[in-house]
Amino acid sequence: MDKRVIAGMFRARLLTLIDRSGLNRSSFAAEIGIDRSALSQLLSDDAVRLPRADTLALIAGRHGVTVDWLLGLTDDDPAQARPDAGTEMVENGRYHNIPLLTRWHAEAAGTKIRSVPHRLPDILRTPAIVRYELRNDVRTEDGRQAQAAAEIARGLDFKRRPGTDMEVCLSIQALEALGAGAFPWDGLAASVRREQFRHMARMVDAVYPSFRIFLFDERTLHSLPYTIFGTQRVAIYGGDMYVVLNEPEAVMRMQRHFEHLIRHAAIQPHDVAAYLRGLERHIEADATEPFLAVRPDRAAGACLGG
Repeated sequence: MDKRVIAGMFRARLLTLIDRSGLNRSSFAAEIGIDRSALSQLLSDDAVRLPRADTLALIAGRHGVTVDWLLGLTDDDPAQARPDAGTEMVENGRYHNIPLLTRWHAEAAGTKIRSVPHRLPDILRTPAIVRYELRNDVRTEDGRQAQAAAEIARGLDFKRRPGTDMEVCLSIQALEALGAGAFPWDGLAASVRREQFRHMARMVDAVYPSFRIFLFDERTLHSLPYTIFGTQRVAIYGGDMYVVLNEPEAVMRMQRHFEHLIRHAAIQPHDVAAYLRGLERHIEADATEPFLAVRPDRAAGACLGG
């Protein structure tokens, strides 16, 4: 096949993937390891140059297609032909369904995983927080909470594997509730809450930039908890079940929702660790006084210890 024809097919299918992803061109370029200008050159109408083989393989792997499809050598689009396309209801009878989450993460290996967590990100929970959340779980036998919490905490480590690229959007109010010891953390000792903030700050520092947190303000934005596993599925958390969306159009719409949260985040990833340390110090300073919530308009002061 003529090289110009192949280049034209590649441009058309690359544009299809960009549209499906819900990402802007700068974000899409960063995801596949090139800069925006290089992507623009690939999309130029008169371009005949194709990317390197490793870049082609990365694009295909991250977006659930094949290199042959990208180059127009086949019309079979794996992302459109998945037998599981549609909506599923998946039971989640345990506090954390570790085998299910592990499988979904493994299937999305090499792609970006994006999450709006329920309360706190799983990757950042301490064993003490897990034990607290298990304290009234009727599915956990009396006396086994500590053992179950340790097993769950170990199971959640699968998300810390090197090479995992994760983005999290978390509400500021969720952190304020933890700092204040308000619902659902009422009754949780201040020392445990302080350690949770310390742990989060350490982890955010240690795994940045492969793990990035954006903090949004629920006074202006709202989101239910969900996780986007690359281009394959979106799992919406419903407590004892997940609503799973597999259709490319549904995944794309949820990608756009996540991008909206990022664009309007009150606190960006490079400021999150300092913000968490500010909340921790606030608990220490006001240990005997009512907790004063640190709002986005005070974020700079909190980051500076003010």
